[in-house]
Amino acid sequence: MTAIAVTIAGSDSGGGAGIQADLKTFSALGVYGASVITAVTAQNTRGVSAVEDISRTVVTAQIDAVFSDLAVGAVKIGMVSRRETIGVIAAGLKRYGRQAVIDPVMVATSGDHLMQPDAIATLKEELLPLALILTPNLPEAALLTGRAIAETETEIARQAEMLLKLGARSVLMKGGHAKGEDATDIFHSGETVLHLSRPRIKTRNDHGTGCTLSAAIAAGLAQGKPIADAVVAAKAYLHAALVAADELAVGHGRGPVHHFHHWWGGNASRSTAPSNVVEATEGLGLLSRSG
Repeated sequence: MTAIAVTIAGSDSGGGAGIQADLKTFSALGVYGASVITAVTAQNTRGVSAVEDISRTVVTAQIDAVFSDLAVGAVKIGMVSRRETIGVIAAGLKRYGRQAVIDPVMVATSGDHLMQPDAIATLKEELLPLALILTPNLPEAALLTGRAIAETETEIARQAEMLLKLGARSVLMKGGHAKGEDATDIFHSGETVLHLSRPRIKTRNDHGTGCTLSAAIAAGLAQGKPIADAVVAAKAYLHAALVAADELAVGHGRGPVHHFHHWWGGNASRSTAPSNVVEATEGLGLLSRSG
């Protein structure tokens, strides 16, 4: 069967994040992508200049159109800026008996706020219990837990445990905002803890990293991978997309990662498409595993 994933998120007119990044990621990893658009942003590599939310009626209609027809293997949720939108998404997931990869997009790479303050409580109450995995960066985890931004591994673990208690089945604490030569993400499922580390890439072309990582996890799940394996593979894919990011010259600000680095660009291998690109995990730097 065809592996299918759906992204429920906002549109990025610049093409580097949101729905556009998710669909590029699905396609690059051999998964058919469908979408439910929650908001339209006027956005480029320099920032967000306008946001217009899609009505609850149209969001609901998109959900029903996709899930009533397509054999969806995984769901990824990104930008949901209003509590009303969160409510209809939660209702839709329950209606079709689904859980999701939830990327709590609150602030864009440019620093622009993408979620209304009153929506955070609704996100915690209605969506987190439907999260197969939650993928916050450290500032987002701090907002969700009401604590200061974690600076130690002990505090990262504490906040991950708090998010698990809110209902998420697993959490990937993204370490991109932390300091150090390596970018280390920590996966917690209550039983299993994984430390996933890669050398930090010095590039300003990092727009859409969070969207890309969560979409890659969803792609792995759509292909039948266990959650931990999907996370490991997604980390490897994002790292390769960051390594190749400077091959792109897009815009005058923070450009996107190179989703299609395998197919085109200076280091691309165009002769054959990868049959197991999602499994390209060599050299990931698995620091520890328990459980």
